[in-house]
Amino acid sequence: MPAAQANPLVARLSPPPIPSVLAWAREYRGGKGPLVDLSQAVPGYPAHPEMLRLLGEAAASPKTTGYGPIEGEGVLRDAYARHMSSVYDASVSSDNIHITAGCNQAFMSAAIALAGAGDTVALTNPFYFNQETTLAMLGIKRVLVECDAEHGFLPKLQSAEKALAGGAKVLAIVTPNNPTGAIYPPALLLDLFLLCQRHGAWLIVDETYRDFLPDAHGAPHPLLTIPGWDETLVLLYSFSKSFCIPGHRLGAITAGANVIAEITKVMDNMQICAPRAAQVAAAQAMPLLSDWRAGNRVEIARRANALRIVMAQLPGWEIGALGAYFAFIRHPFEGLSSSAVAERLAKEAGVVCLPGSYFGEGQEHYLRLAFANADAASIGLLADRLA
Repeated sequence: MPAAQANPLVARLSPPPIPSVLAWAREYRGGKGPLVDLSQAVPGYPAHPEMLRLLGEAAASPKTTGYGPIEGEGVLRDAYARHMSSVYDASVSSDNIHITAGCNQAFMSAAIALAGAGDTVALTNPFYFNQETTLAMLGIKRVLVECDAEHGFLPKLQSAEKALAGGAKVLAIVTPNNPTGAIYPPALLLDLFLLCQRHGAWLIVDETYRDFLPDAHGAPHPLLTIPGWDETLVLLYSFSKSFCIPGHRLGAITAGANVIAEITKVMDNMQICAPRAAQVAAAQAMPLLSDWRAGNRVEIARRANALRIVMAQLPGWEIGALGAYFAFIRHPFEGLSSSAVAERLAKEAGVVCLPGSYFGEGQEHYLRLAFANADAASIGLLADRLA
């Protein structure tokens, strides 16, 4: 009798990467001092007490225990639309907003709504691994857009043009980037948008780390001010990092009303609605905690600077790119895979980071450091640990 088999599109995928790296960390015996965990992109400080109070009140209300609107709570859609309009100096309405259970779900629901099995989606190389595995399990083919390692891992326009000319229905990018930390300039984002528009393709921009752009950066891009943006552009966002609530799973999609309608069909089957208490709390917290969130941006910049100082002291180590939450660091160990280097650092030096190979082809010389997880003093320990 033949044995039942799992879906081969899922079975052929590797196990989730973060647990494997944390397993290495559990073998560290403490010889170099306290563990420095730079593995997962989680805020390295707690949520504001007011955020916790709002979450508690909303969770205790009978009003949030039933199903809510598939597209999201009206109060949060309105609040986030106002926020987007302010950030981009553009006209964004609540009809352009769909609330999801985190940004991973935002990407998956957008991918299902815009591409089908057998279609092709273009991702940058390196890519965010959950986006790549999402496409793989859905039977959606992917083509890679190469990034320029010599110039901060920015996508090469010629490579993007080739992918779109070859039939990619969607180009998906992340900025500030995960894993590299690269911040894509507004002019580059405009060029990528115009490429997609010319080829009749969608541009998905994952802006999970948008709130940690430098103060002087200004609007991340001008795309929402272009007439007809809603026929090309889909923006993804996460409340997790800015509000320090990753466990409450809250994300958002900004897109044309026609795309939101398609995503609503997907969400009705996927989850029905995002967690309601977190939505109500986040809607109230957005104006109340704006100063606190700005202070966190300054703190993350301080941690980024601490890492730059450390890396300048380490011969052979090079910063490939650095920004927002991440740094993509070239290690000096020729002949060793990035996995071997990361495993050794975790077990022997108490430094937990992710191998570059987890993020795409040709990344064996790199490690991803999620420096936002650790304070400046902990980051300073790397000067001895990596020497």
